[in-house]
Amino acid sequence: MNEHEFQPEESGLRLDKWLSDHTEWTRSAVQDWIKSGYVTVNGSQEKSNYKLKAGDVIHVEEPEPEELELIPENLHLDVIYEDKDVIVVNKPRGMVVHPAPGHPSGTLVNGLLHHCTDLSSINGVVRPGIVHRIDKDTSGLIVAAKNDRAHQSLVEQLKNKTTKRRYEAIVAGIIPHDKGTIDAPIGRDPEDRQKMAVTDRHSREAVTHFQVIQRYERHTHVSCELETGRTHQIRVHMKYIEFPIVGDPKYGPRKKHEFPIEGQALHAALLGFRHPVTDEEILCEAEPPADFQSCLVHAASF
Repeated sequence: MNEHEFQPEESGLRLDKWLSDHTEWTRSAVQDWIKSGYVTVNGSQEKSNYKLKAGDVIHVEEPEPEELELIPENLHLDVIYEDKDVIVVNKPRGMVVHPAPGHPSGTLVNGLLHHCTDLSSINGVVRPGIVHRIDKDTSGLIVAAKNDRAHQSLVEQLKNKTTKRRYEAIVAGIIPHDKGTIDAPIGRDPEDRQKMAVTDRHSREAVTHFQVIQRYERHTHVSCELETGRTHQIRVHMKYIEFPIVGDPKYGPRKKHEFPIEGQALHAALLGFRHPVTDEEILCEAEPPADFQSCLVHAASF
């Protein structure tokens, strides 16, 4: 159990809001911890709506994450490339990458444990083999490592920005220029800790290159190439330039158009990396799924 101590310099803010604003913890998690007695102020338990005073000492005993039992499941994975070191899977929309509270099974990791005899151990028992993630409602290519050597190599390639990751998206609005680069730092949204945003506060460098594939009457089909890999990066960046991805429940357009898709029209279409053992260039591609293609037909019908 990790222990943390804070001493706010300002007065008047709620205890739960101050903690969520000044840490990476969500407000709902903080509220649960306060209710369960993991948070004290000046040695006493207080409620979430306690109004802080300058100089108060906040002590947090961060509870250990809930242990999850990993069960191999035959999920009929769409394997694009595989050898003894790495595996590339075309993840369907709606599949979570690894188990978490609320998603104990049916994840990519559950499927990989059934399909593979070995996965790297670097990320522990809950995320074996997982080098990078894509969102639950984003479809497309993801690579997993079968041993620690492969895992370390792939992480280093991501860190050095030598991997190739290209996505396709359908956005609201007509992008006037054929291509461009969005260079805007991303961090937690100060107004909503469940979301990310372009912000100067506790942010990290984020760069997305985009190119128009096709313009429609009210929408644009684009490809987006990641230079960095921040949480929700493409979704946040496209909203930032006022061309949000259709179907996106967090960052999508205010004016809703009924597209035949559950979640954002975003697909990881290309993934390239150097093989961690042979140094051969591995380049994998996957066409957008049927629901994405239906969205293109829908966009053309306006």
